[in-house]
Amino acid sequence: MPKPKVLFICLGNSCRSIMAEALARHRCGDRWEAASAGVNPLGFVAPETLKVLAEMGVSLAGLRSKGLEDFDLTEYRLLVNLSGQALQGWIPPEGAVRALPRPVPDPYGCGLEAYRRSRDAIQQVIIRELCREEDPGPYTKLPS
Repeated sequence: MPKPKVLFICLGNSCRSIMAEALARHRCGDRWEAASAGVNPLGFVAPETLKVLAEMGVSLAGLRSKGLEDFDLTEYRLLVNLSGQALQGWIPPEGAVRALPRPVPDPYGCGLEAYRRSRDAIQQVIIRELCREEDPGPYTKLPS
């Protein structure tokens, strides 16, 4: 049976969603197939993103900035919106997939400590809950 797919979304797919993709693969890649995308992808991964992931021993293999148009969103069991921005018009109508708002502060341009805080928020709040779920089922239990 194939693993359920989760797509992490932010604005530029250079920081938050890239971190979430890498952390999900690192922490629960045996249970979920993780990917990430940006509403307006910057086309590169911020060097600070790579640095704070490497600090934790997280693989950087295959990480690249991608847009929502690169994905068939109906293939994803779960979309996690890290941006805090509404995704109406960007994602399929309600019911096609489960979309969860889980805003994390955008560290872009704010220095290494901001990247660490965002990374830690993603790991502690999102990834931990995603990996804790015993049966991914149709929905995952993330904190409200």
